[in-house]
Amino acid sequence: MAIVRWEPFRELLSTQDRFNQLFNQTFSQVFGSEGRELGKSVWAPAVDVYETNNNLVFKAELPGIDPKDVDVRVENGTLTISGERKVEKDVNEGNYHLVERSHGSFVRSFNLPPTINIENVTAEYKDGILTLNMAKREEAKPKSIKIQVAAEGKAQAAGTTK
Repeated sequence: MAIVRWEPFRELLSTQDRFNQLFNQTFSQVFGSEGRELGKSVWAPAVDVYETNNNLVFKAELPGIDPKDVDVRVENGTLTISGERKVEKDVNEGNYHLVERSHGSFVRSFNLPPTINIENVTAEYKDGILTLNMAKREEAKPKSIKIQVAAEGKAQAAGTTK
């Protein structure tokens, strides 16, 4: 049996993702596609969140979105990624046979642990992936403690043998 490291924030974030998907599916089914532009629907980009020794890392899939159309904010312990994927104008709406890619606005929000230093956040957009690196506070970083062998214990062990 493999030993798995328990990370409470991972479970919290995956629960929030499930709620986001549930609401997105419910609203799109309830309101249908009437009155919406071609390809516009409620959607949210997929986001992976993982932790390293020094950072909390968010990777959001944003293919086909201009980074200028993405807004990243950290306020009151909440990370919010919002933006818009625009419909391609080079194809006339009447010429489409199938539209599966969602277009329109999106918003994703994540509660951040208090161990994050919000003053030290970097964002990079490459190949349709937005990567946010959020540095941990120094006191939150894991520290290795070296174990010293006491000389007194060796002397007692040597004195007890006959």
